[in-house]
Amino acid sequence: MQTEILLITPPFTQLNTPYPATAYLKGFLNTRGISADQLDLGIETMLRMFFREGLTRIFEEAGRMTERMDDATLRIHANRRLYLSHIDEAVRFLQGRNPTLAHRIAARNLLPEAGRFGQLADLEWAFGSMGVQDRARHIATLFLEDLSDFIRATVDPWFGFTRYAERIARSASSFDALHKALEGPESLTDGFMLEVLRERLTEETPGMVALSVPFPGNLYAALRCGRWLRRNHPAIRIALGGGYANTELRSVSDPRVFDHVDYITLDDGEAPLEQLLKHLRGDCGQADLKRTFRRVDGAVVYTEGRHIPDIRQADTGTPDYTGLPLERYISAIEVLNPMHRLWSDGRWNKLTMAHGCYWGKCTFCDVSLDYIARFEPLTASLLCDRMQELAERTGVNGFHFVDEAAPPSLMKALSLEILRRGMVVSWWTNIRFEKGFTRDLCLLLARAGCIGVSGGLEVASDRLLAMIRKGITVEQVARVNRHFTEAGIMVHAYLMYGFPTQTDQETIDSMEMVRQMFECGVLQSAFWHLFTMTAHSPVGLDPEAFQVQRRPVDGGGFAVNDLEHDDPTGAEHSRYAYGLAKSLLNWMHGHGIDQSLHRWFDFAIPRTTVPKDFIRRALEEESYVPSGPGTRWVWLGTSPGIRIQDKSKKGVHWQQAELRFETPRDSVIIRTEPDKGRWLADWLGHNGGTPFRQSEAEADFRAAGLEDFEGFWDNRPVNTLYRAGLLRM
Repeated sequence: MQTEILLITPPFTQLNTPYPATAYLKGFLNTRGISADQLDLGIETMLRMFFREGLTRIFEEAGRMTERMDDATLRIHANRRLYLSHIDEAVRFLQGRNPTLAHRIAARNLLPEAGRFGQLADLEWAFGSMGVQDRARHIATLFLEDLSDFIRATVDPWFGFTRYAERIARSASSFDALHKALEGPESLTDGFMLEVLRERLTEETPGMVALSVPFPGNLYAALRCGRWLRRNHPAIRIALGGGYANTELRSVSDPRVFDHVDYITLDDGEAPLEQLLKHLRGDCGQADLKRTFRRVDGAVVYTEGRHIPDIRQADTGTPDYTGLPLERYISAIEVLNPMHRLWSDGRWNKLTMAHGCYWGKCTFCDVSLDYIARFEPLTASLLCDRMQELAERTGVNGFHFVDEAAPPSLMKALSLEILRRGMVVSWWTNIRFEKGFTRDLCLLLARAGCIGVSGGLEVASDRLLAMIRKGITVEQVARVNRHFTEAGIMVHAYLMYGFPTQTDQETIDSMEMVRQMFECGVLQSAFWHLFTMTAHSPVGLDPEAFQVQRRPVDGGGFAVNDLEHDDPTGAEHSRYAYGLAKSLLNWMHGHGIDQSLHRWFDFAIPRTTVPKDFIRRALEEESYVPSGPGTRWVWLGTSPGIRIQDKSKKGVHWQQAELRFETPRDSVIIRTEPDKGRWLADWLGHNGGTPFRQSEAEADFRAAGLEDFEGFWDNRPVNTLYRAGLLRM
């Protein structure tokens, strides 16, 4: 059957796993019987460049400019034979296809080294006694990063493993710079990319190519592909969509963009693509397009298509990775941040628990746009169906749920369903640090395979958190983080500085809050971001309400998203960047936590006003909430062994039941009266894995002729059974 559409992710996003947009769209198109293929031009281009033949071409091109090379670049060029002889095996090792090479790489007597290896003086500090495989992967990653630096310094200043020509696409209010670049000669990277595309289109020519552009670092490559397609395959229609278009191209008016593509679609791509394909088949007119820009008589025209409904999340189908070279992706260890490592290390199947954000109030966020505003959760049963289907198709049982903020109630239902089905999976996601993440819920999530969560602590100041409308407090975040940490789930916090009206004092106090969380062991990973005002956020839409002044936007007719602004009442935020990042890197590895905040800056800063024990006291203040008849419980443990023991003391004889609960790591033993012990063992045995209300347990308890249920259930020893799997839901 002729391929109707080819879905392409242009260079570059991730090297370790496919960006999921094309797999999502292919899964949907499968449900409509539409023939679709997909191509990850990023991994294909990278593997063509970082291969002996491709690297030979790079060195030959770079050899014409040796007089402009610095010492590190000259060193790589001088050692080009070593790089050429080892590149194939280094890549194969990072693909997991030659693990026995780890010992030689880790010993540092195989791969040549240049500028990036200056970091290795701190290898033991950063990684401790890391295993040979991890050490070797980090070294092999630095080997590739050296070559990336070499390419940037010689043949392509725009090159990067996770972004390409990003500078000219980020907040490009005018199309002029992109137009000039596209009119200019192809770079060497362009040449490799277009070779892959040319070869793919010799196999089969689709009726449409859809270019997914999630980030600014994909835009130039997408338009370069569109330009090449226009010249070499004029019959192919070209559509562009994805996260970049959804946020930055909502008011595009420059007709020159459509020299390279035919259509630009916004928001979820399923309905717009389906309508475009119908239109190209002659089954509907232009008025039936959905959220689509096009050029008509030299002017840009937009069709909203409100009468065309969006596709329900339950009807989008299971993502389909067929056609992507899953075995060829590269697991790199490039950064020292533990959560960021999950982004670059290992293959993850991408899924979404819910469309949009169930909170949808944060004032820095694009809450006015569809991808945030329209909240539509899936059911736990359907999610598990898709997980099982993906695991069977890909051979990978690791999942990254790419939600804006996964709802706690759905995470709970999903975990119960995972355990009910006996699935063995690993997964991680993004959350809000809300109080619904109790100790018992976090234990449930961990049992169901959750290994990490990331969430926005943002400014770590209660005044500013209220301005952000985050709906959390610093103390609450600390308690939630403890629940996750004690359950064995890694916690990563997104941190923000520079929010409107944030003072120097608040920046330092926020820093102190974060330091104390690391000191108390309730935070394992974090990253500081400088606040950016975006056009579709409440701050961007109404800056006066946040006491900032929005600078005029150059009406260039192209991208509008990041907005420059002035904060007359706030601090000089940019000067804190280096100190915040340096301190955080040290704290993540247990260094400098007890040292004064002043040591991280080369200028005077205010003394923190946060008490040194603020977070510790917040953790101690968490109160125990007694259960009641409506409380729901679930038993996830095994049936206990029970034995009745005869006891005596000072002439008094009685019997005692000892219940022994085996867990994967240890044994939990409780002792109680024999009749209550028998009842408990029987009740848990009959209700394993199925949530029940406390009132149901109480009724059964009384039916057995037993008394004082509250004193038995809500006190020791029963209230210690969470360690064995009795969790309060």
